[in-house]
Amino acid sequence: MFPEKIEKAFGLMEQAIGILKRSLDTSFLDAYTENGENIIDNYQVRVVDGVPDEQTVQKLKTIYDQLQAIELEPEEIRRLSQLILLKGNKAESLQANHQLTPDSIGFLFVYLIEQLYSPDQSLKILDIATGMGNLLLTTVLNLNLANYTVQGFGVDIDDTLLSVSATNNEWTQATIQLFHQDGLQDLLVDPVDVAISDLPIGYYPNDEKAKEFDSAADEGHSYAHHLLMEQAMKFVKPNGYGLFLIPTNILETEQSSFFKNWLQKNVYLQGMIQLPDELFKSEQSRKSILFVQNKGEHSEQVKEVLVAKLGSLKDPAKVTQFFQQFEAWKSSNLK
Repeated sequence: MFPEKIEKAFGLMEQAIGILKRSLDTSFLDAYTENGENIIDNYQVRVVDGVPDEQTVQKLKTIYDQLQAIELEPEEIRRLSQLILLKGNKAESLQANHQLTPDSIGFLFVYLIEQLYSPDQSLKILDIATGMGNLLLTTVLNLNLANYTVQGFGVDIDDTLLSVSATNNEWTQATIQLFHQDGLQDLLVDPVDVAISDLPIGYYPNDEKAKEFDSAADEGHSYAHHLLMEQAMKFVKPNGYGLFLIPTNILETEQSSFFKNWLQKNVYLQGMIQLPDELFKSEQSRKSILFVQNKGEHSEQVKEVLVAKLGSLKDPAKVTQFFQQFEAWKSSNLK
């Protein structure tokens, strides 16, 4: 279970956010961001036009005095923020594409990056659809703990979700730069080593823009997750990797031929890791991690594409079995 200090901090955070939500008559996510900005501003309560009122300010100051006395490491702050967001999002349901990426999946991304890069390499990592940023923040902070030097970049069009991400990044002092824009438009991002993303599933409405991509459909709206994956890999250096959370049936949909067209022209499909069924409510919602590599002088199509299924993330023996399978495959196939 979580340490006692995180449980105590959780209770205090929940109180403060609830007070701000009622006082400001706002949504949970906006109250979460307001509370986070107060904490970042040395636990000072921001008052605009007399709101919140003095009585509310005093209540918040009492909570903040207790919260400030709790010493939390960056990864503990991230876990605390995730707990708060998960509970708050149950009360105010978010659409599927806005949900937090679970820690168990985030840690799997960290493991895979550790297998592909050594700690003596400085890494730049891009999340093309970062949302509330838990996947990118989990990856950056835990690679830091493993002695990697990492710079993260996150892109999202939703300003509310991006504000949550910005708040958590600043509170944990993570080295992450955010861009508020449509991830399929022109980006001001320097080339990165790795692209990651829990891709939003659905159609992209701008058909004219979609035509610029090899994975675009011939007619009608194209799948946004196809286009975003292609876009992300354009910003990855030659030989660099992409790890994307995608629908398990991505190679079997009505637009799969367009997606395969991009795969064959631009990248090497090196593997697909199917996540445990226990993580998903239905067969249709099951997801996998697609593992691709940009073409370059030091990359080639592997002789044996990795096709693996994780039996469980709750059973240490099955996780260890997957690790052994991946490491054996890597030693035989990757340069």
